[in-house]
Amino acid sequence: MIRKLFIVVVLGIVVSLAGLAAWTEYAWNRKFDAPYPAIHASTDRTVVARGQYLAFGPAHCAGCHVSPQDEARLQAGETPPLSGGVEFPLGDLGTIGSPNITPDAATGIGRRSDGEIARVIRYSVHADGRALLPFMEFQTLSDSDLTALVSFLRSQAPVSHAVAPFAVKTKGMVALAFFVKPIGPKSTPAAEPPPASDVLAYGGYLVESVAQCAGCHTNRSMTDGSYTGPRLAGGWAKESDSHPGVTLVTPNLTPDPDTGRIARWSEDDFVQRFRAGKLVPESDMPWALFAHMTDDDLRAVYRYLRSLAPVRNDTGESVRRK
Repeated sequence: MIRKLFIVVVLGIVVSLAGLAAWTEYAWNRKFDAPYPAIHASTDRTVVARGQYLAFGPAHCAGCHVSPQDEARLQAGETPPLSGGVEFPLGDLGTIGSPNITPDAATGIGRRSDGEIARVIRYSVHADGRALLPFMEFQTLSDSDLTALVSFLRSQAPVSHAVAPFAVKTKGMVALAFFVKPIGPKSTPAAEPPPASDVLAYGGYLVESVAQCAGCHTNRSMTDGSYTGPRLAGGWAKESDSHPGVTLVTPNLTPDPDTGRIARWSEDDFVQRFRAGKLVPESDMPWALFAHMTDDDLRAVYRYLRSLAPVRNDTGESVRRK
């Protein structure tokens, strides 16, 4: 009797594991029918310049898509090609490398249509229909700024640089198959950003749609990327990619007088801090890119952050060394 029960249990486990493996394989290869935004690249110099400003400024695309070999140039204020190759270790999930987004036909985006590029940015859906990890949260980027980004990407000189695909582990395949899906805008994105004259609205657009400050300054799940804490109140802890033994914890950006990082900063203090660049070597904040932002944009960001409801959340030291 015991032997029969043991056999039944073992067979049940085997069947369950086989079923899980089959479902994971199916889910891993799912294709999503996200729409193609009606975005078309422009050669207008003003449009391309806006795209470059976004990529090397508030949208900080260069922070992930400039190759490690060109990192020193980026930190020095130059605009090297966005040829990819930065590796992001995701623990038990695997390792991902940022793609080459120069218009090289073989290794970059040269073989992709404007609509395919725009869909990746807005919906996190690859040209082959698979969902991508939600690293880029540009779902509410305006049509004009999305056009500017695509136009700038098209305008670059092509660079031949093949980047290894996502090296996923078994646990990562299961997690990604079950939890990762396209994230699109909940409403139709605006055709244009708010006018700069409406400082709070424009600052909110920069914080929420362009710079994606909440992406780091809100506590979130490492399984599916969902937010688990008060928005912009900080507290997300992660191991440093470049400094072993260092844990980085994002500070609270709300204007809570006791725990808000910038609550006691003046507007001028805020601008001067961004102009100073990276002061803490271990920091993952893209200071070199945010330093490219105009004074008006930085002041709009400051005013928006100061307009938020204060959230009491003491995040402690931002850099914790073992």
